Parts: sequence; structure tokens; C-alpha cells
Amino acid sequence: MDTLCYALVVPARLARPVHIKAVELDLTALQRMVTGEAGVLAGRDWHVYLDREADRVAAQNLRAQVLIREAGINVEETLHGTALFLGHGSPGEEADVPRHLIRLAEQLFDLPLAA
Repeated sequence: MDTLCYALVVPARLARPVHIKAVELDLTALQRMVTGEAGVLAGRDWHVYLDREADRVAAQNLRAQVLIREAGINVEETLHGTALFLGHGSPGEEADVPRHLIRLAEQLFDLPLAA
């Protein structure tokens, strides 16, 4: 049985809105969301899935880069494609995106995301 968690989705294309979405937490679904081979960057209580090979075909994701940097992770490489932020659960488990990351995204992008 697949589990659902709430993720913060940051599309690369600026015309597409940053939003919260319930996502299935199996590898196939995650790869479909990031449109490719899922790679992970990890923060203190969160992590983000990105397409490891997106730099060849996907648009640069400036919003994800800013959010990751403002959340305390220095990213040297340019990020591309859709970014999917989730929280850390029990060891090896996913959790909903942390509220502080949602609030940070709301401040950075001047968007109401949380209900």
C-alpha cells in the first residue's frame, strides 16, 4: 500500500505556481513528479527530490535554488526541473514538508500556500 504525504512542489517554469500537493511515496511516482531520475539534497529536517539529469533538458529552477539556500544549504551547482520538498519521518520514511519550509516559501515568493 502506498503512502501519501504533503509535498511542497516548486516547478522550474516561473509561469507555474509553487504549491502544496499530496503525493504518492513510491519511486515511480516521485520520478514522475520530478520528470526523471530522482536525486536528493537533504537539509536538517527536510529533503528535496530533483531530476539528477534535468540539466540536459529542463529549465533552470531559480526558486528552488533560493529556497534551498535560504533554508541553510549552500548549493554549488545549478538546479533544473521540478523540485519536490518533503520532511524526514522515521528512519527511511518520508513525512509531510515541514511547516517552517512552507512559511519560508510563502515569504520568499509572496504566496499563500498553507490553509
